Amino acid sequence: MYKSISMDEFQQKQKKEEINIIDVRERGEFISGHIPKAINTPLSDFGQHLDKIDKDKENYIICQSGSRSSVASDYLGNNGYNVTNIMGGMSAWRGEIE
Repeated sequence: MYKSISMDEFQQKQKKEEINIIDVRERGEFISGHIPKAINTPLSDFGQHLDKIDKDKENYIICQSGSRSSVASDYLGNNGYNVTNIMGGMSAWRGEIE
C-alpha cells in the first residue's frame, strides 16, 4: 500500500522541508536531468539497491510519467517502506534540475 501526491503538492512540500526523493528512471534519463538531491535507483535493477532506501523515513518515488514510480511504490509499500508516488513524474516537474 502506498500514497500518491500531485506534483503541485510535492513541490510545496519540498520547499518547506528536506525530503527523500528516489528517482527510478534509468541512469541515462537521470543524468539528463533530475530533481536536486534525488537518489537514482533504476527500476530495472531495483532489488539490488534497496539498501539505499531508508525504511524509517518517508520516501517520494518519481519516474518520467508516473507509471514506473507506481510499480516501485507498490513493491516498496508491500515490503514495509513508507512511500509516496509522485503523480505525473518528471514530465510534470517545473522546478530546477541538476
